[in-house]
Amino acid sequence: MKLIRTKGRGAQSAEAALTALERRGGAALDGVMPAVRRIVADVRKKGDRALLRYALRFDGLPGAEALRVSPAEMMAAWNALDPALGKALSTAAAQIRDFARRQLPKSWSGSPSSGLTTGQLVRPLASVGCYVPSGRHPLPSTLLMTAIPAQVAGVERIVVVSPRPAPETLAASHLLGITEFYRLGGAHAIAALAYGTSTIARVDKIAGPGNLYVTAAKRLVAFDCAIDMLAGPTEIVVTSERGRASDIASDLVAQAEHDPEALAIFITTREDLAKEVVAEARLRSRHNAVACDALDRHGLVILAANTAEARAITNRLAPEHLTVDSSADLEWVQNAGSVFVGRWSAQPIGDYISGPNHTLPTGG
Repeated sequence: MKLIRTKGRGAQSAEAALTALERRGGAALDGVMPAVRRIVADVRKKGDRALLRYALRFDGLPGAEALRVSPAEMMAAWNALDPALGKALSTAAAQIRDFARRQLPKSWSGSPSSGLTTGQLVRPLASVGCYVPSGRHPLPSTLLMTAIPAQVAGVERIVVVSPRPAPETLAASHLLGITEFYRLGGAHAIAALAYGTSTIARVDKIAGPGNLYVTAAKRLVAFDCAIDMLAGPTEIVVTSERGRASDIASDLVAQAEHDPEALAIFITTREDLAKEVVAEARLRSRHNAVACDALDRHGLVILAANTAEARAITNRLAPEHLTVDSSADLEWVQNAGSVFVGRWSAQPIGDYISGPNHTLPTGG
């Protein structure tokens, strides 16, 4: 992790680094957009012919019959699941469902003047596509986070796409009663959901995080098919004056291990704590190649001149995940996807089981 100071000789370079971080989302997507545009246009124009070609190339699927996961496969995955993991998934599902119910928009009506009644009627979409990443780690949690809100809303058709889905993800699908699941990933999966093919009927909205290609594809189709948000590689910011270096470093590494493109930042005014966190993060990531790579490339410790500046920088960065010292800090937090309060609010709890959704906006 690199340490930068906002005052003294390093102030100018620190400001340049912060400005670049503020613009991080668009710049990253622009780099992959030409390739994504070709794939999306190809699937939109040629349908299954293009989709199956990309499915063979990127997902290793030999034909249309290999795309769809049967309910029997999902049931078999659930039956083979370790009972402890099955219980954990069930607990997480209940927590997520309760939170989603509390978030559900409400219908209402009122009569602002005699003879006039106005109001809002909330109706579910007919269909939603849930993108569940795969690859380095199984992510059944993302299936829960995307499908359960759709179920709570009353969406009738829920389609899941996931490249090379892990048994745990298939098991989670059975737990939720998912019946339409395709072994697809990447920009071609997003294009199929957005425009439809002979094999996959189009959906009204696409939800779920993914890599840069998935996020770029979602941005590209957003005017033809609704999307939830642009959710790319994970981000963490910890802004703390009194946290423990071991706790802070653990959270940084826990997010950094998701992806070499993950962003991990610690902001403080205390130089002693800043240096301790750098050392602890190095120690705790030494046997984790992905976390090491992410911290080397995108890990940053920002030593602010004062508390007000530390808070202002935090809001400038607008992180996906943010950890602060106490509930009093919520007064100044303006821009963050999910906020974790205090020492015992570890970010992985939010990733998996506490209830608030982990599908969050990234890139500022």
